[in-house]
Amino acid sequence: MADPTAEHGRHDRHDRDALRDWLLGLVAEHVQLPREDIASHVPLSDYGLDSVYALSVAAEIEDRFGIDVDPTMMWDNPTIDALVEAVTKELAQGT
Repeated sequence: MADPTAEHGRHDRHDRDALRDWLLGLVAEHVQLPREDIASHVPLSDYGLDSVYALSVAAEIEDRFGIDVDPTMMWDNPTIDALVEAVTKELAQGT
């Protein structure tokens, strides 16, 4: 019989991967670079992203996932990898 916790772990990893891919695409579009040129561990500020963009991303996350996102989440989680973890946590809490 399959281990339901293992299945849940695979689902979480898939969700995180999908979220990371979506965020990479958003950043790439904004900075007008190919998606493959955006690294998920590099601070978003290194790509020239500013507070206006942070507000835009927060709004996009809210729209896509139906959660409330404090715009400071972008500054508290300055890389895509950190942002994925923060958003995943918010989704798990159902806020």
